[in-house]
Amino acid sequence: MLVPPELALRAAPQTPANAGLVALADRCVQCGLCLPHCPTYGLDQTESESPRGRIAYIKAVAQGRLAPTPSGDTHLDHCLGCRRCEPVCPAGVSYGELLVGARAAQAARHPPPLKLRAAGWLLARPPLLGRLVDLQRAAAAWLPAALVPDLPQAPAAVAMPAPPAAAVREVALFVGCIADRYESGTRAALARLLGAARIAVALPVGQGCCGAAAAHAGDTATAARLASANRQAFAGRASVLCLASGCQDSVSRSLAGEASVEDALTALDRLGEKLSFRPAHGRVALHLPCTQRSVVRSEAALRRLLARVPGLDVVELPDTGCCGAAGLHQLAEPARADALRSPLLQALAASGARELLSANIGCRLHLANGTMVPVRHPVDFLAEHLA
Repeated sequence: MLVPPELALRAAPQTPANAGLVALADRCVQCGLCLPHCPTYGLDQTESESPRGRIAYIKAVAQGRLAPTPSGDTHLDHCLGCRRCEPVCPAGVSYGELLVGARAAQAARHPPPLKLRAAGWLLARPPLLGRLVDLQRAAAAWLPAALVPDLPQAPAAVAMPAPPAAAVREVALFVGCIADRYESGTRAALARLLGAARIAVALPVGQGCCGAAAAHAGDTATAARLASANRQAFAGRASVLCLASGCQDSVSRSLAGEASVEDALTALDRLGEKLSFRPAHGRVALHLPCTQRSVVRSEAALRRLLARVPGLDVVELPDTGCCGAAGLHQLAEPARADALRSPLLQALAASGARELLSANIGCRLHLANGTMVPVRHPVDFLAEHLA
C-alpha cells in the first residue's frame, strides 16, 4: 500500500492490541475471493468497502504506516460484521475477531455518535429497554426522533407454558435484549415444541444482552461486563439454546465452554420423529440471516424442519446479501440499510408468500419495517403446526 508522506507515522505504538491486529491481518493473502460475498462491496463496488480493503487499512494503521483517516474509519464503520467472508476465505482469516479489535481501537480514537452510544446503553439494560418499547408510541411524541428507533409494535406478552410432566431433561434458554419484549411468544412456542419431546425450558434470571452490539461498537468494557453477567446467570447449566442467530456466537464466547450453546432450530431438528406437524396451506417465504449462514450454520436444520410440515410451500428468498439490519447499522446508516434490504423486499413481494420467516430478531425487525407481510421466527410457525 502506497502511503502519502503526510499520512505516514514515525512508528507504530507497540501495544499488545496492535500486535494482535497485525497478527490477525497477516493471515490475509489478499486473494480477493471474499469480494463477491461481501454485501458492502456489492453495494459500492469499491475496494475500500471490501474485507480485503478493510484488512489492509486496519493493518497499516496498527503498524503505524498509515494515520487513521475519517474516510478510512467511515469504510470501517460501514462493515456489517456479517462474516460472510469467513467461510470462503482460504487462509482462515478470523475477520470477526479482527473487526472487533479494530473497532475497539477506533473507539479509543473517537467515540461513536451519540445516538449509537444511547442505543448501546439501552441494549445493555434490557429491563429499561423493554419499558421504552412498551412506551414507544407515546415516547415518540416527546423524545428526539434519533433516540426512538422506528420499531414495529411489540406483540402482547405471552406466558411460558407449564413444563411437561415427567420431563426427561431441562435446557436453559438465552433471552437477549430487544427480544425480551419481542420474542415472548417465540419462547413459549419453543417450550411447546420441546415439551412435546418432554424437554423442559428454563429462563435463568440475571441474564441480559449478549454483548455483540457493544463489541461491534468498540465498547469492550461493556461487552466484558455483559459476558460476565451471562456467565454467572448460566452457571451450572449444561445446555443453552439460542433463538437469535446473531447472538449465539457472543453467548458461546461468554460461556467459554462451560455450557453447550446451540441454535434452537438445530436442537429441534435433532428431535426427529418426536415432533410431528399437521398440514399447512399457502406459501411462506424463508429468509436466511447472514449469521445463520456464516456463523451458526443452522440453515440445513431449518430446511429439514420446514420440509416435515405436510403441504407447506416454502420459497427461499435469494441470497442478495445482508438485509442491512446488522445490529445497530440500521440505526447508524439507515439509507445504506434500506438499500441492502430493498432486493429482499422485492423478492418477497414477487414470491406471493403470505408470511416471511427469519431466525434473527434484528433482521425480522428491519424487514418488518419495510413490508406489510407478517414476519415471524420459524419456531412460531412450527409450533403453530405442531400436531
